[in-house]
Amino acid sequence: MARRRSIHVEGISHQNPIPVAARVGNIVASSVISAVDPATGETPSTLEAQCALIFSNMRRILESAGATAGDIVRVGVYMEDPSQRAAMNEYWLEMFPDEDDRPARHTQQESLPGARLIAADFIAVLGD
Repeated sequence: MARRRSIHVEGISHQNPIPVAARVGNIVASSVISAVDPATGETPSTLEAQCALIFSNMRRILESAGATAGDIVRVGVYMEDPSQRAAMNEYWLEMFPDEDDRPARHTQQESLPGARLIAADFIAVLGD
């Protein structure tokens, strides 16, 4: 049995031959999570709609890896304009409502391809 298990999620993929995440033991690390709608393959035009997709796709990846939002220890967020974090924070607070139980987060400015305004990745450590 392989030590590392690639995580694949229907409708979420990359142009390169990489999985959406990988799991080794109790650690799950995602590849970049884009704001591409798994049903249409399109990127919505608004930052709010892209944020909704990022967090929805993150949940689907976690589920496929046998993890939950409660297992995430760090989230990286890449935005064309980090000054617009308020749009992302709405979905952040929905996913992590308890201020005493949130993962670390780093947001940085990044030039993203096409119409993408935001992307993310995460590291999760599955609990006991």
